[in-house]
Amino acid sequence: MAEQFKDQTIIITGATKGIGRAMAAVFGANGANILATGRTEDELDSICREVERAGAQAVPLVADLALADSPARITQQALDSFGRIDVLINNAAIIHDSASLVEFDAELWQRVLYVNLVAPALLTKAVLPHMIERRHGKVINIASIGGRRGGSGRSAYRAAKAGLINLTESVAAEVKQYGIDVNCICPGATDTEGFRSAFDHKGRQQDAKLMESREIAELALFLASRQASAITGTAIDAFGATNPIFQSESHKGKI
Repeated sequence: MAEQFKDQTIIITGATKGIGRAMAAVFGANGANILATGRTEDELDSICREVERAGAQAVPLVADLALADSPARITQQALDSFGRIDVLINNAAIIHDSASLVEFDAELWQRVLYVNLVAPALLTKAVLPHMIERRHGKVINIASIGGRRGGSGRSAYRAAKAGLINLTESVAAEVKQYGIDVNCICPGATDTEGFRSAFDHKGRQQDAKLMESREIAELALFLASRQASAITGTAIDAFGATNPIFQSESHKGKI
């Protein structure tokens, strides 16, 4: 699969940690050029060095998706650096502490909705004209299993991720005629710094049910590949052994 990504340009938002960092490493190892965005220069430089050690090119861009000019800056930087945009991965997100809607700070609620839903929509809007012109492109949104259904606490995060799933389906319908595929990954509990912080979790060694970031990255690699050309407008749940169907004790027999 590596050969097909050679010279392709992949934009990855939130590329400094967790799933985003894993995706930058996996795509870089497969020969893709990476535009990595994040808010911390040192961490961006670190992942870019990792990509370059694998033999690919990587450009860091400090960008806060809460700022209105970020989509245009990111798009222009990718074109200036590599001359093309093949894949956009909307990964950056805010994971907030659990709080009821009554307790939730209104300003934070709006910021979460903006970064987790509005910003991906605006960045996709900025990138699509270049993909439409070439009649080629892939957009991969990283949502969450939390966007599949409601639950107590984290209503802003859940609502934004639900919106991202619907955005995926809507945009896919709009651009399929141009040869552009738009899909969504809905990870479950994944062993990332953000998950451990938000849920006060000790990590994969303490719970083998957690997904690894690289598992999500490999799924993104497949969706970005030619082998996935028949898949668009799809939200794929990826939550391994945390799937509720594996928690049932009703079946005690052996297979």
